[in-house]
Amino acid sequence: MQNSKSLKGSLLLLLTAAIWGFAFVAQSVGMNYVGGFTFNCTRSLIGAFVLLPFILLSGRKSGISQPYSAQERSLLLKGGLTCGFFLFLASNFQQFGIKYTTVGKAGFITALYIVIVPLIGIFLKKKSSPYIWAAVILSLCGLYLLCISPGESFSIKKGDMLVIICAFLFSFQILAVDHYAPLVSGIRLAALEFLVCGILSGIPALFLERPGFQQILAAWLPILYAGALSSGIAYTLQIIAQRDLNPAVASLIMSLESSFSVLAGFLILHQKLSRRELIGCAIMFSAIILAQLPHRASASADNTL
Repeated sequence: MQNSKSLKGSLLLLLTAAIWGFAFVAQSVGMNYVGGFTFNCTRSLIGAFVLLPFILLSGRKSGISQPYSAQERSLLLKGGLTCGFFLFLASNFQQFGIKYTTVGKAGFITALYIVIVPLIGIFLKKKSSPYIWAAVILSLCGLYLLCISPGESFSIKKGDMLVIICAFLFSFQILAVDHYAPLVSGIRLAALEFLVCGILSGIPALFLERPGFQQILAAWLPILYAGALSSGIAYTLQIIAQRDLNPAVASLIMSLESSFSVLAGFLILHQKLSRRELIGCAIMFSAIILAQLPHRASASADNTL
């Protein structure tokens, strides 16, 4: 039963990674029409709105007639504020980073959280087996082939630095979701997370960008994709799937968004994939498989992989 749940969670996170990967194109195109804070404000509020019908439907199916207790409401509010705050920081650093770097490179740098999550997890008493660390090393090798071209220097540009900071912030968001998802309603947590992110992003948008309706309307397609699919659907899948997975394994699977971002750039923006980049993608997929093998082989009582 545990293996079945883990497989389901892994497949849901793979779908999540694909949605996020293609969202990098939407984010890049959206910046041609509106500012970064405006984009994240509107996409996050759309994400929260999209989840409202699912919240009502889940309540009817479960037959919930009594309101949440004060303790349950407090926990949900605390989780939504915490996850929403980290999502606000991470998504805006990423959004402005994409403005100064390429779609594919932003996707791969963001995937650094595959290393950061297990490192932070050590201090939070999250256990990971040598298989996970081997997968992390493979992932780093894949990222190197994907990000660094032959003869390219290791100098960090403005856009790259913003996305590196985003990777650290997304690591905390992943761990926050891992903590609160088993304790509260996943859909309600996601909706509150998006609402908090949207409100926080809206404050600097009003003062710094002064968005107009015509600008937002011109960017309706990338905003709608990023809001309905990348926010409303994908982040909810993340919360549901992470209930049955170790956060280090979850971060490895979600890091495949970097590979999907390159694919999206190739299909939509006509960016070509070199042989070196294809090898890097293959290594990344190998790392994911390696991370899953010990998990399927044995499900330990303390969730150690």
